[in-house]
Amino acid sequence: MNLNERVAVVTGASQGIGRTCALVLAEAGADVALASRNVEKLEAVAKEVEAAGRKALVLGVDVANAESVKEGIGKVLETWKKIDILVNNAGVVRDNLILRMRPEDWDAVLRTNLDGAYHCIKEALPGMVRQRYGRIINITSVVAQAGNPGQANYIASKAGLIGLTKAVASEVARRNITVNAVAPGFIQTAMTDRLPEDVRQKLMGIIPAGRMGTDRDVAFGVRFLASEEAGYITGHVLNVNGGMYMA
Repeated sequence: MNLNERVAVVTGASQGIGRTCALVLAEAGADVALASRNVEKLEAVAKEVEAAGRKALVLGVDVANAESVKEGIGKVLETWKKIDILVNNAGVVRDNLILRMRPEDWDAVLRTNLDGAYHCIKEALPGMVRQRYGRIINITSVVAQAGNPGQANYIASKAGLIGLTKAVASEVARRNITVNAVAPGFIQTAMTDRLPEDVRQKLMGIIPAGRMGTDRDVAFGVRFLASEEAGYITGHVLNVNGGMYMA
């Protein structure tokens, strides 16, 4: 899965899955534009990308803000003249039961998780259409398919990403542009490390693989969908969940 001479943009790249996606794409040969609101953390990730032998570009971007996205994508095009791969990973949570959920928490999650992907696709897509090549990968979630109490806003945004993926895929397939989604299950993070042991064991009981996933498990799926080998796959949701959800 050689990505030499490809240019990738990864949102939410300052930590977690976004950071690992950026590093795995760089390991495969891509130059990577790193987008996030936390520029300090991005600078550290940029050094890791460069240590892998690739170029990095740091973008202080708030994906919920259309003008911020336009400016960030403009910097990528000014620097590298093209975008081949877009990974829409940026996301936030504001969990609560729907009866207690404040309107501002609903809006904040939808603006970042769903509107943010729209803004990025809107800005990156014209260049992909002109060059007749592109890979767009949206990071959704297993809970968008299976549901989960206390996350109505998050699930609505991630389910919306699945619909957005399919709609855009159908619009641009003839331009040699694929649009797919990756749906992670429970992934090992600093947050899950803090879970009580009984809760962790309960989670293990609903995952047939018997373990949580890792950031690299997700990033390898992203790398595949970004590759030439995945050129005939579009409008697809790739489940990376250890068998937790199989529908």
